[in-house]
Amino acid sequence: MADLSIDFCGIKSPNPFWLASAPPTDKAYNVVRAFEAGWGGVVWKTLGEDPPAVNVSSRYSAIYGKNREVIGFNNIELITDRSLEINLREITQVKKDWPDRALIVSLMLPCEEKPWADILPLVEATGADGIELNFGCPHGMPERGMGAAVGQVPEYVEMVTRWCKKHSKLPVIVKLTPNITDVRHPARAALAGGADAVSLINTVNSITHLDLDRMVAFPIVGGASTHGGYCGQAVKPIALNMVAEIARDPATRNLPISGIGGISNWRDAAEFIALGAGSVQVCTAAMLHGFRIVEEMKDGLSRWMDEKGYENIAAFSRKAVANTTDWKYLDMNYQVIARIDQDQCIKCGKCYAACEDTSHQAIAQLVSDAGVRSYEVIKQECVGCNLCEITCPVEGCITMVPQDTGKPYMNWTQDPRNPRAELAG
Repeated sequence: MADLSIDFCGIKSPNPFWLASAPPTDKAYNVVRAFEAGWGGVVWKTLGEDPPAVNVSSRYSAIYGKNREVIGFNNIELITDRSLEINLREITQVKKDWPDRALIVSLMLPCEEKPWADILPLVEATGADGIELNFGCPHGMPERGMGAAVGQVPEYVEMVTRWCKKHSKLPVIVKLTPNITDVRHPARAALAGGADAVSLINTVNSITHLDLDRMVAFPIVGGASTHGGYCGQAVKPIALNMVAEIARDPATRNLPISGIGGISNWRDAAEFIALGAGSVQVCTAAMLHGFRIVEEMKDGLSRWMDEKGYENIAAFSRKAVANTTDWKYLDMNYQVIARIDQDQCIKCGKCYAACEDTSHQAIAQLVSDAGVRSYEVIKQECVGCNLCEITCPVEGCITMVPQDTGKPYMNWTQDPRNPRAELAG
């Protein structure tokens, strides 16, 4: 059976599944229930200075799919609204009772060295395994010069990270904001400041939807609202890209990464790990389905690893990074063409409508004398864009078949159609 245990920048955990810093990790009651359910670790909800933050009501909103499935989740909740003393006391007891689980403490303080120097020894005294610097919160805290207001300025990221390495012996994980043009810059700054790892992504700035009768966005506080942090399944593609960018950047390729963003099942976790993550953090899925989802996550990942012959997490960690590149290095001579399996086709015509109206007019609609419709790919017109495969409601009915072009690998930097091609003399 596959070994799910990890050693993440010196922090050991029986499995890679951690709860992210959020409402599920706000107090000992929640964290103990999570550990009893089988989570490998938690990042305790962000601590700050006393007096604690004050939250509003209400705090959450969502984007729904079919059958009210939540695909995107928005929140305007701040860091912990419980006192520092209570949090530290509970962290100490939980770590004492659960020594085999990873317990990381998230922190957010003003950009002044003294508050950090004051709190770090207190956190270290709890026995916690590490600290996570919350440089990502996009609402409420940036207005106070914290959260994303720090994470968006690489110089601040490096400065605060240095303070933490100076005043604490604990591993320092820097949590990065996605609300930035190029996530590699703060990641490099974190490394320059001595960070042991980075975690990403924090939530994405968002407004989910409006009440068009009251003309106010959700969540509604009185008669007003504000932008919040977006998470859940919808942000997974953004998170995967940013994790991959850091993992393949020559400056940060060896920097440990804790992956966050839309992880809802074992397959999501495996994708993050394959693109560079050494641990994965979950929030929204746990809030929607409860802590016991980790049982299926662990079982599914273990079974898949056994099937693939991966003995441990390290065996497939970063395995997809080498296959992730810049567009200009993709093979311009590679070609696929769509193929429709007529035995599986239900004659719905979705592929035809999509291709005919919005793509390359590469699918023919044929009507027999009896009035029965069928659809065939016009090979000479097909560019292999995948739109028909994506719109088809029958999985496996339309496949993209590689073609033998007889041409060697050639990327855009070498293509004679590129006015700046790097052709050999």
